[in-house]
Amino acid sequence: MGEQSVDRELVVRVQQGDKRAFDVLVLKYQHKIVKLISRYIRDHAECQDVAQEAFIKAYRALGGFRGDSAFYTWLYRIAVNSAKKALSDLKRDPLVSESTLYASEDGEETSRAGNELTDGETPEALLASKEIAAVVNSAIEALSEDLRQAITLREIEGLSYEEIAEAMNCPIGTVRSRIFRARESIASRLRPLLDTRDGTRW
Repeated sequence: MGEQSVDRELVVRVQQGDKRAFDVLVLKYQHKIVKLISRYIRDHAECQDVAQEAFIKAYRALGGFRGDSAFYTWLYRIAVNSAKKALSDLKRDPLVSESTLYASEDGEETSRAGNELTDGETPEALLASKEIAAVVNSAIEALSEDLRQAITLREIEGLSYEEIAEAMNCPIGTVRSRIFRARESIASRLRPLLDTRDGTRW
């Protein structure tokens, strides 16, 4: 049974009145939603509050969910809208934390600076890595909102182009264009630091 099939089954159970099924969905996606919101809001406690608000909104709206998109895609849109509203209320600027640039394959955040040095990871190499992370952070923050959202979904969340198109409510061609433009903008910031040639992907 695929992940989306499991989510659909849980959603149906929630719609039939099984609140425990929604608890399962919260446990499954809470970490990802908090991490997503943290790209908009600096304060960790505030991120937790906004995530809780997003899940409450999702629960209340779940009766109208028809499965036209994946559950997480639907939940993602609710979380982003909640984060934007909270950000507007708090009058804070979006932030991409350095740790999100080093997400491991299972989705758990790791920080290279906090790990022990391995072979080849000299202090100089770690410093260069932190400088690159800072440049990438700055480049992402400088992107327009649509480009920043598209590149975040693709490179950090790992969504497919189809899922990004659903989340951003736009054609796949637009998604590809936004990701290409975002990559080019970030690469242009990195080239002086990495001494790479034009056309080399970051």
